Amino acid sequence: MKDLTPLKSSLDPIEIASRDEITALQLERLKWSLAHAYNNVPHYKNAFDAEGVHPDDLKSLSDLAKFPFTMKKDLRDNYPFGMFAVPREKLARVHASSGTTGKPTVVGYTAKDIDTWATVMARSMRASGTKPGDMIHNAYGYGLFTGGLGAHYGGEKLGCTVVPISGGMTARQVTIIEDFRPTTIMVTPSYMLAILDEYKAQGFDPAKTPLEVGIFGAEPWTNAMRKEIEQTFDMHAVDIYGLSEVMGPGVANECVETKDGLHIWEDHFFPEVINPETGEPVADGEMGELVFTSLTKEAFPIIRYRTRDLTRLLPGTARSMRRMEKITGRSDDMIILRGVNVFPTQIEEQLMKVKSLAPHFQIELTNDGRMDAMTVHVEATMDNSDENSKEASAKLLTNHIKDIVGVSTKVIVNAPGGIERSMGKAVRVKDNRKSR
Repeated sequence: MKDLTPLKSSLDPIEIASRDEITALQLERLKWSLAHAYNNVPHYKNAFDAEGVHPDDLKSLSDLAKFPFTMKKDLRDNYPFGMFAVPREKLARVHASSGTTGKPTVVGYTAKDIDTWATVMARSMRASGTKPGDMIHNAYGYGLFTGGLGAHYGGEKLGCTVVPISGGMTARQVTIIEDFRPTTIMVTPSYMLAILDEYKAQGFDPAKTPLEVGIFGAEPWTNAMRKEIEQTFDMHAVDIYGLSEVMGPGVANECVETKDGLHIWEDHFFPEVINPETGEPVADGEMGELVFTSLTKEAFPIIRYRTRDLTRLLPGTARSMRRMEKITGRSDDMIILRGVNVFPTQIEEQLMKVKSLAPHFQIELTNDGRMDAMTVHVEATMDNSDENSKEASAKLLTNHIKDIVGVSTKVIVNAPGGIERSMGKAVRVKDNRKSR
């Protein structure tokens, strides 16, 4: 793979500033953000007053722990525009979640917010190894989902040529990559696997694509999948993190030269990690639930938002800003199966060890009498699709999951192409359990 380490001279000065400089800027901006939310969003005024705290009580960064959390329910209870801190006519853009489990989560941006978002996205792309003048194949979905437009504006801000192909029509994705010769692709990791399938179907060698770096986000993925993608495509695979409630993609990103966790752009987003049971902050280095407070957002300030993502905070390496460990699970994605905590990424890690199986899977949860049962649906590779090979593969994966994850599962090996492909975020779990 090509060395894509960006020049130090190309970085924003704050990326390599001292920790004292970073924390001083954070304190200044945090005071503004708390006051902005309190003075302009009725929800925050009511929530702060109920806790007996005021923005003036913030004297140090540690004082943030005195303030109440914001939950997704708060956003839905104030649907559609109740959490905005500016009049609706001052908004440049509105995005929203799909709302599959209730009302959608609606977020808004002023023109300045859009520019800030483009700035952190451009910074993320540069950290990934993308350079001004490069061509970006943007296969994130456009529309109310923040991924497509977030990546688009970031690419233009960096000075790149953006191909806004969005998701879907996988055969055309391959054609465009081969004909246009982009060096960066931005896409969900699960859809990158679908593109890989199409490369093989069309008879192209994925290792000979023009792609030099893939920036993958919107869903948890493992280092095992990273290794698979990098070896197959002969390109760098880096992780990007974000969520609509905090900004969109571009809250944190891996640096291509280290790939040792995602540097959080701490000049715009203040991170905490808390014990998900007690809500108390934990020390850097301890595992817990990630919480974010925005420092510069005008339209939609967010105070101590509980992301449900599980990680830990680590010191900076390639940048001065702290890193978050790669997200491999969410507290609300966790499956409790007969007393054992299971995350879909744990299943993925074991699947990647079985070379006779393709890297596509789906977990099905059902009732087995009074106990819950888990079935892992996978598919065979083209060279291992006979019944004997499928039976051997199922047994091997079953044993891996039992030995490493600690639960007994049923594994069903489908024919190649038997697992539904996702054009966006993969649906890893289907819960078909009947309520008792």
